[in-house]
Amino acid sequence: MTASTPGHQSEPGHARRPTIHDVARDAGISKTSVSRYFGHERALLSEAMVQRIEAAIERLGFAPDRLASGLRGRRTGLIGMVVADIRNPYTVDMLHGAELACREHGYSLLVCNTDNSDQLERRHLEVLHGYSIEGLVVNTRGRNVASLAARREAGLPMVLVDRHIDGLDCDMVGLDNEQAVTLGVSHLRDQRYQRLLMITEPTDGISSRKARVEVFRHQAHAAGLSAEVQQSPQESIDPDWLADTLMQWLRAGDRPGAIVCANGVITLAVCHALLALLETPFEQVGVLGIDELSWCALVGPGITTVAQPVDDIGYGAITTLLNRIRGAPGKGEITTYAARLHARGSTTLKTT
Repeated sequence: MTASTPGHQSEPGHARRPTIHDVARDAGISKTSVSRYFGHERALLSEAMVQRIEAAIERLGFAPDRLASGLRGRRTGLIGMVVADIRNPYTVDMLHGAELACREHGYSLLVCNTDNSDQLERRHLEVLHGYSIEGLVVNTRGRNVASLAARREAGLPMVLVDRHIDGLDCDMVGLDNEQAVTLGVSHLRDQRYQRLLMITEPTDGISSRKARVEVFRHQAHAAGLSAEVQQSPQESIDPDWLADTLMQWLRAGDRPGAIVCANGVITLAVCHALLALLETPFEQVGVLGIDELSWCALVGPGITTVAQPVDDIGYGAITTLLNRIRGAPGKGEITTYAARLHARGSTTLKTT
């Protein structure tokens, strides 16, 4: 017969799972300190104590049972996030900021990608509910208002990123679209462009896209510039549609023109199209993109961008959510971040 520790019956062939008591004993500290490490009071621990706890965790191979904690009515330390497209560079950078904030505050982030599928989004929301998440961050098309509203009414703290969803009273964190687009149009005006074309995905139901289009039209009109907006007929950009759209606009006038790309995905698609259509694209037309991407400084003379502080937006979404988790009262608020202009050669008007 194999002896076992009182209170911990082990099945034959299975090692007993380490507990918080084991971590505390191994680190030579109290169970309360270990609980603080996994909870919301990690900041109360000294750096030396954190290192001792982490060393004990690694030696023992300890992992907290989040689900069991949720079933016992305790906090799980889990935050859910639902995103529309995890391949989007904006999403990648936003996730990095969000994960950093979670890590600093002792939370773990569960990320679900919908691939812009409303059905998959509903399924992910059900899965996250089963994990007893303490809060939810949403960056999707917002077509599942009823499902999201039901969770809000049930008391789940929620923060929207980049876009507002009608019928959902919760905080929203994103770019100051008015400031960002105004910054871009003002730059193009100062560079003496006279015709502007904005390319965007469908704006239906996406508040940030609608806002950028509205501000673009208003600011271009105020600056005395010709302005046109073309929306992709579908979420994914069809190269043939884009090539036809660009060529028609290029042939429609002989005054200096520039293309405003509504986000980083559009910027990449437009650059591909121009390089295929024109022999010297950046000498024949200006290009400005909303979103700074790592390759923008490397293409042609460099692509001018209006850069979003995406890491800060992701970080801010989590800190806003944590305030609600901790009981901050009041109706949902909007928090916006300012953009910065990175002027490069793609918006230097070539004179003859």
